[in-house]
Amino acid sequence: MIKIIDCGSQLTQNIARRIRELGVFSEIVPYHTKTIDILSKNLEGIIISGGQFSVYDKNAPIYEKKVLESKVPILGICYGQQSIAYLLGGKVVSSENREYGETIVKRIKPSKLFKNLPSVEFKVYMSHGDIVKNPPKGFEIIALSQNNQVAAMQKGNIYAVQFHPEVDHTENGRKILENFVDICGAKKDWDPTKDYDRIIAEASKKIKGKIGIGGISGGVDSSVVSVLINKLAGKNYHPIFVDNGLLRKDEAKQVMESLKPFNLDVHYIDAGERFLSKLKGVVDPDEKRRIIGHEFINVFSEIAKNIGGVKYLVQGTLYPDVIESVPVYGSSSKIKRHHNVGGLPENMELELVEPFRNMFKDEVRRLAESKLGMPKEIVWRHPFPGPGLAVRIIGEVTPEKLSILREADAIFIEELKNRNIYYDVSQAFAVLTDSQSVGVMGDEGTYEGIIGLRAVTTNDFMTSDWYNFKKKDLTAIANRIINNVKGVNRVVYDISQKPPATIEWE
Repeated sequence: MIKIIDCGSQLTQNIARRIRELGVFSEIVPYHTKTIDILSKNLEGIIISGGQFSVYDKNAPIYEKKVLESKVPILGICYGQQSIAYLLGGKVVSSENREYGETIVKRIKPSKLFKNLPSVEFKVYMSHGDIVKNPPKGFEIIALSQNNQVAAMQKGNIYAVQFHPEVDHTENGRKILENFVDICGAKKDWDPTKDYDRIIAEASKKIKGKIGIGGISGGVDSSVVSVLINKLAGKNYHPIFVDNGLLRKDEAKQVMESLKPFNLDVHYIDAGERFLSKLKGVVDPDEKRRIIGHEFINVFSEIAKNIGGVKYLVQGTLYPDVIESVPVYGSSSKIKRHHNVGGLPENMELELVEPFRNMFKDEVRRLAESKLGMPKEIVWRHPFPGPGLAVRIIGEVTPEKLSILREADAIFIEELKNRNIYYDVSQAFAVLTDSQSVGVMGDEGTYEGIIGLRAVTTNDFMTSDWYNFKKKDLTAIANRIINNVKGVNRVVYDISQKPPATIEWE
């Protein structure tokens, strides 16, 4: 076993997943866990996660120094490196040159941690404001960032890196973690397919003999969870598709058609007017999500009463939803409210059943293909947020804005499919900004809306990079939107990475 000390990073679960992918069982423990409980039987290594704090913050997640006296190999990541330096007498300072997103690291000394890496320099993901100015006594610097800051250091059984090897967009990240696993001499006997059996067992126990309902949107998460629960509960499970008036062009029809082969007996509810009336005048994105989350529950509760005897609500909640909405162990930072997590009312009467709550989208997709035999069109469909276009319209949601955005988004997705790049992109969508700009059409001046386009590549949706379009493709897409969508005279393309941005704009 390798234990991960969680210091509040949004990426702690990523670390656990990467270690498990390497065949080693991993377990996350909060930073305030007693050392005696961390140093348990079968412990082969310790990883100290990142976090959004400075080591000098009043409420900084500082674990017991005795942890660093352990004889097992230790790896500190980001804040983990800074906390190691701080506890062992090094100097940590706030950096004038903060590093967020992609940067270059250069190895300057040999290390088992960097064994068999293909190059001396490689791209990594950084997300920090503090740096290790002076490593503790006896530590040697083994890598520097392009700003000449300490990117990695080591002493004896302790290794530390300032970057995030657990994210997809760090080159050699998996190899670095594999090297650490080898340093630990850890047994590679963990079988991740056991997760499916655990999910089935836990879900079966929760829903046995009960009647339940579940939200289904046509996306991979809700579709897969409904197919799974339907296999377990049969006619006692009632999936519900709520048209909240915030869907993409023709989406309701397409979703209902795509679900027919699974014999789910989906209840279709047209609730567009009630959702739009609740959103009138609302501009704050967090409030939008809260309102939509509550209204979904109101709809589900009404349907549950009509069905009778309903005891539980099934949701396709994923771990990224949870860690962006709810602080983990009281130390991680809330990023945004997800309608199916932070948007749920506290007095909800139905028991929640969320089989995928500790999983990532790529894991759900593998489960869908290998265990449930679901088709590519559903498994690899681009994600669409539960609040729908409400969080892709900056500012108040109105029927006029929805019409503009639907047309622009439909053109964007159609163009991706026509150019055979839809499945090369992990998620793509259009955003209607709350700004207008001066333009010229047919020798006449215009003052119209601005559409933002977002297309990203990612595996786990915890980190992402922007999709690098060919110039001719992006130009053609922008021109088609401007020429065909009334009310738009400018299109911009979002090249922000996650972090520091999120994938959605709101």
